[in-house]
Amino acid sequence: MQPNSWSPIRSVSYSQDEILSWIIQLYIPSGAFELDPTFSQGGFYRSGTIARPSLCFDIRPTCDGVREADCRALPLPDSSIASMMVDLPFLATTGESLKTPDGNKINRRFSVCASETELNDLYQATLQEAWRVLKPGGVLVMKCQDKVSGGKQYMMHCSIFEWARDIGFEALDLFILLAKTRLIANWQRNQKHARKYHCYFWVFQKPMKRRERH
Repeated sequence: MQPNSWSPIRSVSYSQDEILSWIIQLYIPSGAFELDPTFSQGGFYRSGTIARPSLCFDIRPTCDGVREADCRALPLPDSSIASMMVDLPFLATTGESLKTPDGNKINRRFSVCASETELNDLYQATLQEAWRVLKPGGVLVMKCQDKVSGGKQYMMHCSIFEWARDIGFEALDLFILLAKTRLIANWQRNQKHARKYHCYFWVFQKPMKRRERH
């Protein structure tokens, strides 16, 4: 008998490349994302496993071939994009740790918003803009992460699902990227909640016909 070489696509992985490859295999018929409006340093595509999108934007471009644009107001026509990949900040703080070279390593490594309200507004406005530029049937992949801030749990992946659903998106899938290590600041050692060792990739679709919610 021939050995069974089939391996199922799973909802969890320690490899970001593996998850993105699975998403493309299942939901992106062209084999590549068409748009990344939050390109930053292009970390999703650095290994070469995931093809770089043909359209790349960032609010402050630092890489060749990336055009300046806000992901909330893209220079693209309505219903013009088949697929897009979005990776927004997940932290909010105005703490002194951002102002010193030896400050909070976690906050300094990632972009941050000034407040939770500003962060939520950024996500909701980006979802609205994704709805505008995607074609009917178009796919949005959004990376996100839950967190604890000020002793409070923020289940961002739940909020994003609700915001996307309210706009009209349908949730196709949810993938979980696991981490073996995390940056931990000294002040976090006095913890009161489980440390987050995972983040998410939501897969949403703009339906061919918008459904009315009752």
